[in-house]
Amino acid sequence: MRRLLLLAPLLLFSAAGCGMLQSSESEATDSARDVARKAGERLYGQRPRTAEEVGYIASRVEGVEVLRVKGASSRDGDGIELVVRTYGTAYDQTFDPEPVTVRRCFAVRVSPESRWREDPRDVDCPDGPRLTFAPPPEPPALPHEELRAKLPRVPEGGRVDEAEVRRAVAALDMDEAIRTEVRAGADRVGVLLSVEGNRYDPQDCLLGRVSPGATEVWVPSRVQRMRGEGGCTIQNALERMPPPH
Repeated sequence: MRRLLLLAPLLLFSAAGCGMLQSSESEATDSARDVARKAGERLYGQRPRTAEEVGYIASRVEGVEVLRVKGASSRDGDGIELVVRTYGTAYDQTFDPEPVTVRRCFAVRVSPESRWREDPRDVDCPDGPRLTFAPPPEPPALPHEELRAKLPRVPEGGRVDEAEVRRAVAALDMDEAIRTEVRAGADRVGVLLSVEGNRYDPQDCLLGRVSPGATEVWVPSRVQRMRGEGGCTIQNALERMPPPH
């Protein structure tokens, strides 16, 4: 009986230690899941993305390795599903001599039905190394300073020559993806240089206006460059919109 009484505290300590180890592993798994959730947050939104773009963005999240990508577009069918591998660590100073680190895999869904801060689904880690993705191509840079330098200056009381403005724009060495528009209105000539947008992010555009006594070049505000706001239009070059409140 005395031996059993002496063993009881040791058994209780052993059971408690095992429980704390399991608790630390659970906390480490939750930590790994949080990292995968961050990848989902980074990808959340209505903007359509390709599988390559989704994989690249997720792989840029610290602590995330992309192992599998299923689907072609985030807006088609069931969207895109990523399998990512993350790591999590937990440590209890009382019972754990060393930090508990786990490696876990989760499925992250990117689709129109995705929810904000959606919990990634636990999955088995597939075999094979992590995938690598090329960064998306950068849009061509708009020639802000070049346009400012090329546009003619017309003195007060003078007359703006639309043909001269068109020649100045044509002389710019620009990427073929940059669309140009020149239009005369009243006593001025407006210029629009723009890159086709994706309907979700602010569009890239550059505006110019030549008037007697003033030649201006500017980029509309981010709000004005959103879809439907009219910032990237030739009309805004001719009649500049007031800044947003």
